[in-house]
Amino acid sequence: MDLQETPRGSRLHIGFYGRRNAGKSSLINLVTDQQTALVSDHAGTTTDPVIKSMELLPLGPVAVIDTAGLDDEGDLGRLRISRTMEMMDRTDLALLIVSAADADDISLEGGWLEELRKKKIPVIGVLSQIDRVGPDKAETIRLALEAGLGIPFTGVSVNKRECRAVLLSAIVKNAPTDFESPTFVGDIFNRGDAVVLVAPQDIQAPKGRLILPQVQVIRDILDNGGLALTATLDQFARLLDSLKEPPALVITDSQVFPQVNSLLPRDVPLTSFSIVMARNKGDLATFVRGARAINCLKESDRILVAEACTHAPLEEDIGREKIPKWLRERVGNGLTVDISTGLDFPANLKEYSLILHCGGCMFTRKQLMSRMIKADAENVPITNYGVAIAEINGILERVTEVFPEFKKAGN
Repeated sequence: MDLQETPRGSRLHIGFYGRRNAGKSSLINLVTDQQTALVSDHAGTTTDPVIKSMELLPLGPVAVIDTAGLDDEGDLGRLRISRTMEMMDRTDLALLIVSAADADDISLEGGWLEELRKKKIPVIGVLSQIDRVGPDKAETIRLALEAGLGIPFTGVSVNKRECRAVLLSAIVKNAPTDFESPTFVGDIFNRGDAVVLVAPQDIQAPKGRLILPQVQVIRDILDNGGLALTATLDQFARLLDSLKEPPALVITDSQVFPQVNSLLPRDVPLTSFSIVMARNKGDLATFVRGARAINCLKESDRILVAEACTHAPLEEDIGREKIPKWLRERVGNGLTVDISTGLDFPANLKEYSLILHCGGCMFTRKQLMSRMIKADAENVPITNYGVAIAEINGILERVTEVFPEFKKAGN
């Protein structure tokens, strides 16, 4: 990831769905104004989903997703359709594309529209390739599609330059405004307040830069008029002593909760980057309830550690080594820990007594919420690393009381 770009997890994700040769890839090239997707008259050109980041004003940073055809065939085709289904969990706005040259039977589109509606994804209907049938017939088809599927349709042709503005206007008009929580911590301090960040530079810290959650939180503090003051753990006490007034908030890496908490007066609010991410990407109250399940774990239980990104784990990895070690110290070495990474997530969650998720900084809010909904449907508690570490250290109330959402957890 380019460190100067908006993280993909913070971008509005726009998915293009339709049959093979419906013109999805051509429309993506039209929207991005470049050859983003491979285009061919041969059916099934797009196999795995293709994601392209771009700026779309006034929305800002977005990511467009090109998917395989909804009518793909064979064993490989079914796998491609499965990948397309997975993309729905990342989609904030969907374009359902029907070719004007192949619009007689829309039963397949109706089924996919229902899937999108179940996931509460806003949908724009796009009638593509209208230049193949002529304006009068295209309008007749457009009206029939609106009547048959119950959503507005916009007719476009990639051969007409003016259609780009039409399509972009429809996207801007229908884009959800709440796809991402508006702030990380900007609503819990006042302009001019000092917010102290504790950023340990251990073996897991990337060389020459801060980790993404730290960067995002610093930007959020600056955007909301706060003073972002950052120190390593060994300089934390010195930084506190240099302040004329106590900071409005201290945000630390969860792994050093005990050390930071011991140095901090009880009346100074404390939380962690991971908990802040939980609030922004998921539902903090649900994560708090999930963390309480740690106290009910037994040695014979199985838990899932879910990582949003794929990485080469280092020594003392927080999710793979440290948290499992702390939990086994509580319940016994027989505790079974499974690991899932990236987009992989078990279909059967019932075998787990607890799901421990990372902060999800590389996920969209929709992706993380989708996993939380799946866990809830299976009655499996879910929490994230930072919330779990706070519970293990007995300071969960201390590090969540600054957030109004904590009250919703029934504490």
